[in-house]
Amino acid sequence: MVDQTSKSQAVRQAGDHIARVVLPRASLDTAGKSWLLERLTTVGADPNIRVVVLTGEGRAFCVGQDLKEHAAALAGDPRTTFDTLAAHYEPIVSAITSMPKPVLAAINGTCVGAGLSFALACDLRIARAGAVFATAFTGIGLSFDSGLSATLARAVGYARASELIIRGDSFTAEQALAWGLVGEVVAAEEWDTAVDALATRLAHGPTQAYAAAKAALASGWGAPLPEVLHRERTDQIRLGSTEDHRGAVESFLAKQRPTFTGR
Repeated sequence: MVDQTSKSQAVRQAGDHIARVVLPRASLDTAGKSWLLERLTTVGADPNIRVVVLTGEGRAFCVGQDLKEHAAALAGDPRTTFDTLAAHYEPIVSAITSMPKPVLAAINGTCVGAGLSFALACDLRIARAGAVFATAFTGIGLSFDSGLSATLARAVGYARASELIIRGDSFTAEQALAWGLVGEVVAAEEWDTAVDALATRLAHGPTQAYAAAKAALASGWGAPLPEVLHRERTDQIRLGSTEDHRGAVESFLAKQRPTFTGR
């Protein structure tokens, strides 16, 4: 899926309405964070793109903050060191979670710290066999950021999340699968094909229904039941007038496979 000979081309759009956002380096410096936020904002707003694949280069998905840059910031002015949370990390997570289309985290390798936060902000996660995960934050005397306090517990449960945060131990892709953190683990030799197949399936799916389901899951977590029911009813009425819904019902009655256009 990723052209290793063209690493500078970090956003790749395929013909089937798929945008691939490839992190240019494993650690996140200011330039990289700004670039990622800009790209996610751009592909999120593009109506021709129906699925976004977030992945990395080589052996790493993302290892979080560039600690050399972080150390220099601490040495310079500690009062502004963490301004990057509001300027970069939080908007990146918001861009992922708010875009009205699925975002697939294709975890090609090491995924720790804010990299894990970004992966958990995505709607689906597929990991390459051999990928290593860790929360990492407490190992450098910090708590967590980029939504990890909520998304990790939702993915693996409170008790497991507490263990992963407090102990800070690394874990494998197979453990991540067993705990529900990722949905699939794929052998290295099958990786490109598997990611492409899943992205293509999503790009050919009912985009508006995906968007509504994504927003409903986010708002429905912990919300009072009357609010949940009202949102579900509103979404169903709106989606009921889409071409995708009407066409899918007709296809079902005709015992045919539906074709979704995103409209």
